[in-house]
Amino acid sequence: MSYTPAQVKALLDDRYLRYNTTAFIAPDPVSIPHLFSQKQDIEIAGFFAAILAWGQRKTIINKCRELLQRMDNAPFQYITQHQDDDLKQLLGFKHRTFNDTDLLYLVYFFRWFYERHQSLEEAFLGDPAHPLKDQKARLEYFYNLIFSLPEAPHRTRKHISTPAKKSACKRINMYLRWMVRQDSRGVDFGIWQQMSPADLVCPCDVHVQRVARRLGLIQRTQSDWAMAEELTQNLRQFDPTDPVKYDYALFGLGIEEKF
Repeated sequence: MSYTPAQVKALLDDRYLRYNTTAFIAPDPVSIPHLFSQKQDIEIAGFFAAILAWGQRKTIINKCRELLQRMDNAPFQYITQHQDDDLKQLLGFKHRTFNDTDLLYLVYFFRWFYERHQSLEEAFLGDPAHPLKDQKARLEYFYNLIFSLPEAPHRTRKHISTPAKKSACKRINMYLRWMVRQDSRGVDFGIWQQMSPADLVCPCDVHVQRVARRLGLIQRTQSDWAMAEELTQNLRQFDPTDPVKYDYALFGLGIEEKF
């Protein structure tokens, strides 16, 4: 069955309003950064919640809560002020293939970064004199920066996606939606001001991809960066200033279809 653009827009607008509500927060990994009010705590908790977003949402949330408990439920303070003995609290943490080697390096990187910068947003922007404007370039810059330290384990690279490897970068794009998107409906934070919601790329999980293909929003069969860009470009015809708001609609339609 084919749909007209007007029909697709009407459906997506309806489901966006249905799912982009505070009721969305509790069962979703976005609930993890919502535990905090300080900007840096939100950034750090949100990053780990996005990176660990594999599998069942309930399990993801439980593992994120465990991680935060190991950081004394104060991630920014823990990362920037910990002593070597405090790192023992992180030993043994594991979620799927992410383990304490990966965690210890990311804590090390964040401490190094926050000693030099006020916000993790700056890790995506490039040279302050010539800030990056293209979202693909921003994600590639972030990946290169996070693994620029000589201590970076090779194994940790598989947990951070980059368009340079043709990844759709679902988890990083989801994280950026949380941090960048200006949303009066209470789910996304909008605490980063130097990136525009118009520049964001839609996170493409299996639910989103399946529904988007049925609605004719993507033709590409391979799940990669080009597919994510194709979907986002087609969503811009419905809202050029905030295309990724339809992530809620596509995800929600996928859940409806599943059940």
